[in-house]
Amino acid sequence: MTTATITKQPVREIPFLLRVIWFFVLGWEIAAVWILVAWLFNITIIGLPLGLWMINRVPQVLTLKSPGGDYYVNGKTGERHFKSAEQVNFLLRALYFVFVGWWASLLWAAVGWLFCLTIIGLPLGVLMLNWLPFVTTLRVR
Repeated sequence: MTTATITKQPVREIPFLLRVIWFFVLGWEIAAVWILVAWLFNITIIGLPLGLWMINRVPQVLTLKSPGGDYYVNGKTGERHFKSAEQVNFLLRALYFVFVGWWASLLWAAVGWLFCLTIIGLPLGVLMLNWLPFVTTLRVR
């Protein structure tokens, strides 16, 4: 039986110009609705997993940004495995979400989205929305 080789490959990014067009035409509007729906899911026990999944995808919805990091491809099966960052302790993240993250994430997202409406605030707004998963649950990219 042979062992499969695993090679490291960079994540393919969507061209920057296409991402800019997406942001100005649809991204910031869709992101606002996406954030509100995610936040509504986050305040329910049943919807919490879907809400957190949606919050983690805000940077992709806003600017079509690929998930960060490299992935490894199994040479035999072709499966891709993303290399993930080391996360903060789960219990600490859960306590943070219960006491701070659920309400701070809505405020953070609203301010970030409002910054995106101005030319001067746009870079800060996009940066804030990219950090939304961390503000919500201390999730490290």
